[in-house]
Amino acid sequence: MHKKSDRYITAKITSILIASMVTFTIVAQSPSPRPKLVVGIVVEGLREDYIDLLRGYFGPNGFNRLINGGVMMDNVDFGTQLDATAASALIYTGAEPAVNGIPSGSVYDTATKRRISVLHDNASIGNYTDETLSPKAIRVSTLSDEVRIDGGGIGSVYAVAPVSTQSIVMAGHAGNSAFWIDDTNGKWATTTYYKDVPPPMSARNYSRPLSSRLDTLTWRPSMAPDKYPDLPAYKKYYPFRHMFQRNDVDRFANYKTSAPVNTEVTDIASDYIKGLQLGTRDAADMLNLAYTLAPFSKAKDSDSRLETLDSYLKLDADLSRLFDVIDKNVGLDKTFIFLSGTPSAPNTKRDDDKWGIPNGEFNPRHAVSLLNVYLMAKHGQGEWVTGYDRGQLFLNKDLIKEKDIDLKSIREEAAEFLVRMSGVSGAWTIEDIVAARAGANSSALKRNTTVDLSGDILIEVNPGWEIVEVNPSTGKEYRTTVRSGLMAAPVFLMYKSLAPQRLSQPIDARAIAPSVARILRIRSPNAAQLPPLRFTLKSEN
Repeated sequence: MHKKSDRYITAKITSILIASMVTFTIVAQSPSPRPKLVVGIVVEGLREDYIDLLRGYFGPNGFNRLINGGVMMDNVDFGTQLDATAASALIYTGAEPAVNGIPSGSVYDTATKRRISVLHDNASIGNYTDETLSPKAIRVSTLSDEVRIDGGGIGSVYAVAPVSTQSIVMAGHAGNSAFWIDDTNGKWATTTYYKDVPPPMSARNYSRPLSSRLDTLTWRPSMAPDKYPDLPAYKKYYPFRHMFQRNDVDRFANYKTSAPVNTEVTDIASDYIKGLQLGTRDAADMLNLAYTLAPFSKAKDSDSRLETLDSYLKLDADLSRLFDVIDKNVGLDKTFIFLSGTPSAPNTKRDDDKWGIPNGEFNPRHAVSLLNVYLMAKHGQGEWVTGYDRGQLFLNKDLIKEKDIDLKSIREEAAEFLVRMSGVSGAWTIEDIVAARAGANSSALKRNTTVDLSGDILIEVNPGWEIVEVNPSTGKEYRTTVRSGLMAAPVFLMYKSLAPQRLSQPIDARAIAPSVARILRIRSPNAAQLPPLRFTLKSEN
């Protein structure tokens, strides 16, 4: 009887322990509550090597907070060179330009023979601007759309960026508002496509407009030049000093590419979080912000490292301030943050001839003229080439149709002629690009080409050469020095459920959107093509 009682007690204790273990397992594996606030940040020109170089100069609560408290992906691959607008669209849609419809911030309009915004929309009037823009050209849904849809419209989605197209891409189709800085008047502008004008933004435009503040703003180094790491000796004797004075017609455009604009964006983000009480609703709110670390266009020479290093230090301070505002008003434990770098084009200034680097000049107008003469000799009089834009040549399809010439054949003729020009290392038809036959990076080029917005022939100019163009609107000449290579940038994700980790293997940028959606437990954007990445969770340690 005593033994039977012992066996009963033992069995009872065992069942209790098993039940406790099962309960513990369920609790350990249960997902974290969904965040109350989602903060999406895109930083043009962010580089992993600069972050590692400056880690000891950063404070504890900016970049170091992201590194020590979240997931860092060192090497996110965007394929061929994309501007900030196209890279942002790739991040937010999970789809390449061939699918999402955004190959760059501006595209060539064959009717007017000049560039127009990729988001141009005559049906949407500008507010504080003459630009007429909307997100209708984005052919698929975005992360911002999915956040808003998931909340049934209860949560709000806002975007603030220096550049119009980037702001609209980040706000998406369903966002409440998207604001950017107008190049002409310096106002924070928007489009009537979006219905909200947040009170903090209205107050800033009326009481603290940029036009009244830029005269007194000077951008100087944050510390003595000799304290910045890895600077050549001559740079340490020439600290920069950049001003944005009223007599400069380009002052707002220049300001938008400088470190001080990041502080302005952070100020507005702080006003939004506090004034709009973001993160306090029954559905998640989303705030999208764009910063820049791209080489400053008004640096005195091709080596703008001092300005770039200083921009990192200033942005680190801005991120620290932003995170503190989030923590005090919402709680970082209730906020999911993703910060993505986007590749930026290298400095466009050519190295001084004294260094002996091989170079030359490629003049697109000359190339267009020669090609037109060549095609006239073969097919008769007419304007066979209608224009050139960033390596793309556009043929006159109306004339080709009128002459009853096969379009594919004349494209091939043009490519064969162009590749023999001085400075041209490759020339491909749009058919070559679609078939992934266009050079070493053909697969990436195919993904990043929006066929109905592209030219008929794409040329590649020798690295080190300058492309000399004239802006048809202003008549100004501008020069771009060619540098080749695939483009990559780091990405950070930070939420309380994610264990700190660093991933250094190459990661396709198209995987970011579905990975963010999985963490938020919402649908992926409808064109996202890759599965979400899987990260180590704190409960799994």
